Amino acid sequence: MARSTSLSEAEAGISCFTSSLPGFRGVLKHRYADFIVHEVARDGALVQLTSFDLPTECVDVNEEDKAAPSAEADHSPALESFRSLCGDADCNALKSLLERVSAGGDSDVSPVILSPDADKAHRSDVHNFFKKTFKFLVTDTVEHSDGVQRCIRVRLGSGAGGGRGGGGRGRGRKRKNMGSSDWRDDRPFDSRGSSNWSDNVGKFLRFHLYKENKDTQEALGVIGKMLGLQPRSFGFAGTKDKRAVTTQQVTVFKVQASRLAALNNRLFGIKVGNFCYVKEGLVLGQLTGNRFTITLRGVTAESEDMIKNAVDGLGKNGFINYYGLQRDDINEVRKHYKEHGDIDMALRNFPRHLVAERAILQCLKKCPGNHLQALKGIPRTLRMMYVHSYQSYLWNHAASMRVEKYGISQVVEGDLVYNKECPPEESTSVNILETDDGHTNSIEIDLCSEAQPEESIQSVKIVDSGDLLKGIYTFDDVVLPLPGSQALFPGNEVAEIYHEMARKDGISLTENAHGVKEFSITSMKGGYRRVFQRPIGFKWELMTYTDDSSSLAETDLDVLSRTKPKEANELISNQEQQDKLEKALDTSVPTNENSSQENKLIGSPDTLSKKLALKLAFILPASCYATMAIRELLKTSTSVAYQKTLSC
Repeated sequence: MARSTSLSEAEAGISCFTSSLPGFRGVLKHRYADFIVHEVARDGALVQLTSFDLPTECVDVNEEDKAAPSAEADHSPALESFRSLCGDADCNALKSLLERVSAGGDSDVSPVILSPDADKAHRSDVHNFFKKTFKFLVTDTVEHSDGVQRCIRVRLGSGAGGGRGGGGRGRGRKRKNMGSSDWRDDRPFDSRGSSNWSDNVGKFLRFHLYKENKDTQEALGVIGKMLGLQPRSFGFAGTKDKRAVTTQQVTVFKVQASRLAALNNRLFGIKVGNFCYVKEGLVLGQLTGNRFTITLRGVTAESEDMIKNAVDGLGKNGFINYYGLQRDDINEVRKHYKEHGDIDMALRNFPRHLVAERAILQCLKKCPGNHLQALKGIPRTLRMMYVHSYQSYLWNHAASMRVEKYGISQVVEGDLVYNKECPPEESTSVNILETDDGHTNSIEIDLCSEAQPEESIQSVKIVDSGDLLKGIYTFDDVVLPLPGSQALFPGNEVAEIYHEMARKDGISLTENAHGVKEFSITSMKGGYRRVFQRPIGFKWELMTYTDDSSSLAETDLDVLSRTKPKEANELISNQEQQDKLEKALDTSVPTNENSSQENKLIGSPDTLSKKLALKLAFILPASCYATMAIRELLKTSTSVAYQKTLSC
């Protein structure tokens, strides 16, 4: 698990800047709307929420499914038939499920487990009953917790017509452990399909997900719950910041756009639109980058020229391409568990999105003291994230050493660079990080939430004296490896820091000492990352404001309210109510009182006096951190501990 205290930048290897220009003071993410992110798709298109219209393609539904009752229909006759088939207890459980489904998104639509049934023929009758009578529900057979008896699980299907072919995991696949948190499927979407989907329409619905102050998994979890889908049913190219307003592409398998669009009136802080059907779903890494619109409030400096010089310096000189820090908001829970070892209390208090921590604790509860088995209880791809996190930790330290020892003005002998003289057909690729659900909250260094598309990865070479004479490489070309079995290390002193730091941690970069593949650096092929990054399409603007709660940059919903007021009016009004509630409850940013104290410190006793803000807009490639660009600009730490001092 992550450390019980927040990782400092120095501990994470983040120590250098590209320029010696002085920074200035500014508050980042005072409001979540001060940090706006738009995904840039693989074709270079900017992903924005611009329409709630349904696609022109029609997904045909067969006549049998059209005649089938919906979740909102009167099911009294069918329930009586089911009572005769399965008894009062199971009938009451099914009735409760139907009521929750009919109630909508605010209700719990978790599956129900029917009574143990040893009669296989009777179980078949039950499956067929649901197939004919409740096409929007899915059934499958699971094992009882005793490992012997069999039960039928009933849950909401993913398809519009439902049906057991429309959204469920296969009925024939037996599942151990009936609890929804104890079974899993590594498939990113349900590949079985449904019989009522037109052949001339793409099998994936792609849409633009707009979210405010929510992380990607949280937003998709809300949508999935309303649709009766597991979170892994959705595909996306990368996770986005939580404390921000973000828009990104998402795909889901064989779900009608009308079902998703109907959720908008019930979604708060989340909106979906720009629907279209496509042939393939999204996976991590399928993006070009992200465009950031960042507003720094309460900007103060010795002079306006100092601000302008610093901003121009960022645009010209760029920043060290460090992996950024991951915020950690549950330190107290981890600290309490470390001191008292109370597993039950920790499980009650750990948020459900902390999959790794919960998996470890659940295994330790069943098998006390078996720590290796507990680690194996973490989903496989999430286990690999820990390896990637350590790779990034080594990379950061190596990048700092490279800058400190050789500077940033030139390439030196022994540097690694992308090979400009290598023909395209000779270029090599490295593994792309695949995660089943993108949970990175349990890792201190937030790594690879977006991976570079494989085809963009080039071969590398070690710079020799001949390359220096040719002068074809610059510091922009210098890369450093994420260590792995096929990674090439620099041919100078920078290579040693990888092995030196790993040895201190008792880790080998060449051998698997413990036999657990997913926890071994050698199980990864490795990869490369540029040491230096310049913001693309860099623009900036100084502005004044008086109200700390005022919006200084337009979101997609703001634009829609201007350009399509009739279409967006109802959605915006609902959103504004939620904004007021969240603002009243939000204690993670400076309050007006704190802002007033800050103004007094800088010699502005009148809280209504004009304040200075800096708005930045730029694009970064996938997996680059905008917070590292802001760090270069302000010359201040991005660690949690330091950021808290700015709001005091």
